Amino acid sequence: MNSSKTILNVDEVTKPYFVWFEDNWRHDDVLHLHPKKGQLVYVESGFQYLTVEGKIYLLPQNHAAWIPPNALHKTNSHSERIRLMIMFFDADKEDSFYHQVNVFSVPPVLKEMIKYAEKWSINKEENADENIFLQALYNELPNFVADSIQLHISLPKDKRLTQAIDYLNAHYTEDLKMEELSDMASLSLRSLERIFKKETGLTLIKYQQMLRIIKSLELLSSKEWTISEIAYQVGYKSLQAFTNSFQSVMQYRPSDFSKTL
Repeated sequence: MNSSKTILNVDEVTKPYFVWFEDNWRHDDVLHLHPKKGQLVYVESGFQYLTVEGKIYLLPQNHAAWIPPNALHKTNSHSERIRLMIMFFDADKEDSFYHQVNVFSVPPVLKEMIKYAEKWSINKEENADENIFLQALYNELPNFVADSIQLHISLPKDKRLTQAIDYLNAHYTEDLKMEELSDMASLSLRSLERIFKKETGLTLIKYQQMLRIIKSLELLSSKEWTISEIAYQVGYKSLQAFTNSFQSVMQYRPSDFSKTL
């Protein structure tokens, strides 16, 4: 893993905890894993996409993701600038939190702890104060996931769905054309819907909705457009339709999300 400024093999770091913060971070867009270390990724500004074990997650501003050890993952972002903070931990606890992906809104106390730890960024030397502080942060992580959003899209393994998925990803703002999708997959509409649901856990309509909501979170994080403008950009015909769809997925309104940024 590397950024635009620093090249470092995290797996060669022997410390139990390690922090790495940089402005305008750019990771290699390549799948990799850390056999022993869990990873906390915090987006202070901008937004980040995570691909973990065949699922794509959106990490908006002021949200964090826990990636467990040995999970195949990659990160990428389309933000012009991103303030990304990453912390690595020897994951040695039995709590289920540490063995699955978690995406959650960062409460003020955790935000301040993460920002305080920045003073140890890329410090390879053992430091007693650092270890004590980061161990406390690590131990408390399961208590910070009350606002976990688990917003992700599963990537299908069935190659027959590849062209249909690519089309959906490129045309999610348009009305679904079921017959065209079934033609692309060389499947009957009934078979397409059955296989798609089995592979992704979502119906075609729900998949499109998730694409729209994920894109809207990205746009909301940028703070460049009003909620009404974003509603139309992601394919909704009215602000009310967008608000209802957003609330059904996120359990709160887009205006509530904007207040957390």
